[in-house]
Amino acid sequence: MDCEALFSDGAPRPVGPYSQAVRAGQFLFLAGQIPIDPTTGEMPRGITEQTAQVLRNLAAVVEAAGATLADIVKTTVYLTNLDDFGPMNEVYGEFFGERPPARACVEVGRLPKGALVEIEAIAFLPQAVR
Repeated sequence: MDCEALFSDGAPRPVGPYSQAVRAGQFLFLAGQIPIDPTTGEMPRGITEQTAQVLRNLAAVVEAAGATLADIVKTTVYLTNLDDFGPMNEVYGEFFGERPPARACVEVGRLPKGALVEIEAIAFLPQAVR
């Protein structure tokens, strides 16, 4: 199987030894994104702002593969406080619209850099993207 690591300048560089995404055939596996603004290196404070930044980061990485958020078929959302589910869900819905991907959401003890939310994803790439 043909595999390729992908990176986007529109998303923050990885905070460890991993790729922002790996294309394997028609699938794109996106590493978890935390809410670091790639232009400033800063992280917004609240859950709604952090969720929006995470989703902008995911969009930048998926766009580096020639796809869009609409090509994402599965996400996993990690929250440090499940009480943030409602506000996160509202922002998430704005980004994914009428056909949101399948999703799991779990509460975790901590996230890198003190983030409140992290989201990883799997996209199915259209034939034309290869």
